[in-house]
Amino acid sequence: MASTPSKDYKRREREQRKFDKRMAREAAKAEKLAAQHAAEEAAEKAAAEEAAKKSEAELKAKEEAEFEAELEAERKAQESSES
Repeated sequence: MASTPSKDYKRREREQRKFDKRMAREAAKAEKLAAQHAAEEAAEKAAAEEAAKKSEAELKAKEEAEFEAELEAERKAQESSES
């Protein structure tokens, strides 16, 4: 006689499929969360680099302005001493 699988065997297969699906969902969530964290870190790093470049540019512009002011003051001093 041929034997048929028991209902218990079918239940275990069904539970295993559910477990596999759950594990796949959790793995996908973890991967998505890791990708999100990596994207946030990359954005923060880019923002920090941009801020550093901006502050460097502002510092250079400030030095240029101070130099121009000193140069103009020297020119006025020279003009007033010549007159």
